[in-house]
Amino acid sequence: MTQWTSDQLDKVGKAEELQIASIRRDGTLRKPVTVWVVRHADDLYLRSVRGRDAHWFRGTQERHEGRIRAGGVQQDVTFVDADHDIEADVDAAYRAKYRRYAGNILNSVLTPQAKSTTVKLVPRSAGS
Repeated sequence: MTQWTSDQLDKVGKAEELQIASIRRDGTLRKPVTVWVVRHADDLYLRSVRGRDAHWFRGTQERHEGRIRAGGVQQDVTFVDADHDIEADVDAAYRAKYRRYAGNILNSVLTPQAKSTTVKLVPRSAGS
């Protein structure tokens, strides 16, 4: 696995939205879906508002690989289930970044259902 560069972290972390496309079993990319992304320290995280039943989230669980695009950065990634001990930090990152949204919109990524889908994005080299 590789690491995010500081430039990638800044650009993706500041992007309002992220396009995510998981890889199907046959190796092709699914249609991209728009989600919110947050940065905590040197890592990037995202959650599914619809929980584990969301189509895009289920796709990340098949091969755990895909591609993201945000802030002018396109990167192949590995989807890693985040440790539960990071949930409060990720909650705080969502609250800080998206605080201008109405409470019910922001709170949609703070529910137990959404928290159960917290995914860490880990960059990978193309073809790895």
